[in-house]
Amino acid sequence: MATNLSSTSKVMSLLQQWDKGSKTVRAQILTDFIANNQNKTGPELEAEFAQAASLFFTRLTAWLRLTYMIGTCLKLQLQAINIFVSSSSGHKFLSEFMEVGGVLTSLEILGLKDGKDEDKAQSLQLLMGIASVGRNYKELICESYGTMAVAECLARSKSEETQDAARMLLQMLAEGNPKFQVQVYKGLIALLSSSSPKAQQMAAQTLRIVQKIVGHAIPSIVEPVISLLKSYHLEVQYEAIELIKDLMDFEVQESLLKSLVSALAPTKDEIRKQPEILDDPNVPELKRPLPVYVQQAAAAKLIGILSHESNKMCERLVQLKCVHNLMIAMGNESHADSQRQGSITLEYLVRTFPIVDENVNEAMGDNLYHMFLKNPESLYMTMNAVQADVLRSNKVNIPGIVDGLD
Repeated sequence: MATNLSSTSKVMSLLQQWDKGSKTVRAQILTDFIANNQNKTGPELEAEFAQAASLFFTRLTAWLRLTYMIGTCLKLQLQAINIFVSSSSGHKFLSEFMEVGGVLTSLEILGLKDGKDEDKAQSLQLLMGIASVGRNYKELICESYGTMAVAECLARSKSEETQDAARMLLQMLAEGNPKFQVQVYKGLIALLSSSSPKAQQMAAQTLRIVQKIVGHAIPSIVEPVISLLKSYHLEVQYEAIELIKDLMDFEVQESLLKSLVSALAPTKDEIRKQPEILDDPNVPELKRPLPVYVQQAAAAKLIGILSHESNKMCERLVQLKCVHNLMIAMGNESHADSQRQGSITLEYLVRTFPIVDENVNEAMGDNLYHMFLKNPESLYMTMNAVQADVLRSNKVNIPGIVDGLD
């Protein structure tokens, strides 16, 4: 009895300190609470507060709603709330948090213009804890425009920790949530066009998982995923190539193949439309190639990968006039990697299809053709300007069904 009275008086004393305390006092109370109560169950938290944990939790959620827009001790508040909400057998606390609009508050924190990244990361952790409880809670987050809020946070954040937490939450919201999985899928597609290379990489990476969950591809994925091949960042290019390979099993295969072949021969308008940074006199001269040339080289490389993986796809690429466009890439004296990748891929097609071999020999002429077959990887270093022009102006056109497949 005396022990119970002692515990109760301690809790009442703590609550009085909180009610009368300054920001500094409350911050210390939260710091002590977080240090002493990690991974405790709901019943253990109740015992800690003499069966009156809700009295403290209510004060905590009320202070959050009053101060989250100005960022007062926000990380500490969210950490403390997360201990309650994610506690085993602590469903009561989760229900209380939901009743006071906790999900909306957490999502609004993600959109605070002057909010700290560490606060947003903590809010994402809290939302992940809520989403992990079950499908109903995932649906509630999505119904509160959570997909958009989390995707925008991922796109705008400068912190890799925050971006990774946003990526994980988006993945969670797609898994076991059939009502909103397509919404999350479309949100990830929108992120492919982000100005943040890290956001692009994470979106493409997560799309590979979500694509299998959704089970079908929508046409709007084609343009942004092909545009990722323009990236100067190798990690973005890698994820884009892997995603495109996965998408070959879905209904957008034909559109992707046509776009890849088209990327081998950028138009004059595309070449002229260079990034503003390359025109900025205040920026040091950049030795970077144009993005469309980076895309051209990546498309040539990917066409080679796809051709090796599937005879049927290889045949379709030839029918789509990729031989003509690969030779254009080989003649691009402004970007050596386009020449190299185009040459390597064309050699595989020449050795696979007799009709391709015949057409390429005729278009190149004997001398250039023999140089090409002798060492396709280094052809760009040995051919002259006239030979490059021959490649760029080639008239190769191989229509119909290609012979030479097993």
